[in-house]
Amino acid sequence: MAVGFIALAGVAAEFGVVKLVYLDNAFGEYQTSNRLNNYQNVKAAIMEGAVLRVRPKAMTVAVIIAGLLPIMLGHGTGSFVKQRIKAKMVGRDDYRAVVVIVCGAGGLFVVEGAGV
Repeated sequence: MAVGFIALAGVAAEFGVVKLVYLDNAFGEYQTSNRLNNYQNVKAAIMEGAVLRVRPKAMTVAVIIAGLLPIMLGHGTGSFVKQRIKAKMVGRDDYRAVVVIVCGAGGLFVVEGAGV
């Protein structure tokens, strides 16, 4: 069980770092053009960087769920054991996607918005 949490933290950290790279690039573009002077522009920079990661993240979660769906719907020998394991995997991936997408951008808005 502990190994699963360690793996989850590692994958979530990886997705978070990639998202921060996109957000940092968007902030860099806004800073070079001197547009980070109010909350609306900070929010626009965050939205610009965050939107680029929503589609790839949604596609990743959709593929994981589609891959696990046959196991979740199976009725063969031992399927009840597999279903319990795979249900946790599906929930974990959905939770990770929401945390990385929502909390990452929201946290950055709080931090960067305070400097305006």
